[in-house]
Amino acid sequence: MGRRKSNRKPPPKRKAVEPLPVEFNCPFCNHEGSCDVTMDRGRRYAKIACRVCFEDFQTTIHFLTEPIDVYNDWIDACETAN
Repeated sequence: MGRRKSNRKPPPKRKAVEPLPVEFNCPFCNHEGSCDVTMDRGRRYAKIACRVCFEDFQTTIHFLTEPIDVYNDWIDACETAN
């Protein structure tokens, strides 16, 4: 005698988690991937700088801050300056 088939469904597949970007486009010279973020969590500041046009921005951070947050702060500061 054979066994009955189980009605169990397979577990749902997990979505692949994409890592957040670390290099960003420069708002001044429009080069792609030319801005790097350096974060010093001990001193609680972060600096983003463009390798092409040498524009930079520095801001304070906390323990939840990611590089994309620093870039967004830079974009917001540019918009308020204009």
